[in-house]
Amino acid sequence: MFGSRFWIAACALSCVVCGFASGADRLRELQDRFDKEAHAEAKVKALEKLSEAQFEAAGKAGSLSDFVAVGFIFEKYRDNVRAALDLLKQQEPDADRHPGGYRHLELQLRRGIREVEDTLLVVAPDMRPPLGIVRKDLLDMDDELIRLLFPRRTKDPQKVPSVPEEKQ
Repeated sequence: MFGSRFWIAACALSCVVCGFASGADRLRELQDRFDKEAHAEAKVKALEKLSEAQFEAAGKAGSLSDFVAVGFIFEKYRDNVRAALDLLKQQEPDADRHPGGYRHLELQLRRGIREVEDTLLVVAPDMRPPLGIVRKDLLDMDDELIRLLFPRRTKDPQKVPSVPEEKQ
């Protein structure tokens, strides 16, 4: 009886370990593909697949209470978003004429912000400050993307000085 339970537990543990190993290999492969991508639009598309794998890995690490790994995963996600945004601004500086990559990145970034905010609710208190910094950086990049996508078309209205009244 005890022997069969042991083997079942050992098989389940080996499946979990193999699953993590294959997940780590997939994550590494997607990261390499993202790093090698030289075209901005393709880099944004590669980021979509990579971020999906990163969020999945963060979820698995969070379920194991490995919040340090969760922090590293989200920091890497932030760095990847920054790299994609910088390349996008470099190759297609006019977001008004070529908004596709900017819009796609903004939608992905919104999902990343939600993932970080959800994680902040369950993470250990000592991991909240680093994740808070990641959240702030992501929000700043989102604000930048919004400004690039929707620039001000007109200047702020100038106040016209009132006409002084004459004394009689």
